[in-house]
Amino acid sequence: MKIGFIGLGIMGAPMAGHLLAAGHEMFVRTRSQIPEALRAATPCATSAEVARAADVVFLMLPDTPDVELVLFGKDGVAAGLSKGKTVVDCSSIDPIATRGFAQKIEALGCDYLDAPVSGGEVGAKAASLTIMVGGQPAAFERIRPLFELMGKNITLVGAAGDGQVCKVANQIIVALNIAAVAEALVFASKAGADPAKVRQALMGGFASSKILEVHGERMIKRTFNPGFRIALHQKDLNLALQGARSLGVALPQTASAAQLMQSCVALGHGQADHSALVRALENMAQHTVMPDT
Repeated sequence: MKIGFIGLGIMGAPMAGHLLAAGHEMFVRTRSQIPEALRAATPCATSAEVARAADVVFLMLPDTPDVELVLFGKDGVAAGLSKGKTVVDCSSIDPIATRGFAQKIEALGCDYLDAPVSGGEVGAKAASLTIMVGGQPAAFERIRPLFELMGKNITLVGAAGDGQVCKVANQIIVALNIAAVAEALVFASKAGADPAKVRQALMGGFASSKILEVHGERMIKRTFNPGFRIALHQKDLNLALQGARSLGVALPQTASAAQLMQSCVALGHGQADHSALVRALENMAQHTVMPDT
């Protein structure tokens, strides 16, 4: 299959790499240098050029305005589409805007799937991402073999935009778990216990979680190189809070986590991994879980 991929960042590059390694012909567009692992792909000067060359165009971009610009801006994807092609947006963006994008693409005689992913850089590299899809069932089944090259838990959640709704829910759960682990480790360390031993003990009980396993270790080892940046998670929580306001729903714990991330951004940690949320709590406690190395 001829596949286009726009956005070759921390997540996009390994995802595109799996598709290329499976033997698909690849056309790419990125603002940065094309990674060495994707040198066999064909670089394109514009997003429209990618759309003209490919049968399926994947997007992996930071935010809603980026997706809108790449789709509908000058020399955007829409300008290069012809009937029967498929656009798959793996970015994490606004569900309401996504539904509008889908309508515009479908009006061109093409299919549109919103397919945000969860699993971070580790999941992208291991092809073990969770992929949450919104769109038409027929389009989903046609693209499923490509999803299976990048992920393990692949679900058609519902109609266009529902994949993004699911991703927002995912980001709420992840953020609150990170905050809970961070609070527990700050408390344990401040109380004089060894946070590494506390984490080890908790991993065998009901408090065990993937967040405690992976991000708890990051907090202890002080390894905050981004798998998923605080600034991006903050964006996702803002989407949750915006949606909550429009629905008349209260999300008090989400609002609290968003404020912790805002504190991290103010402290200069916006580009760090979201496990660095612990730094906001450490700043308030004037105590670090472990000394920075």
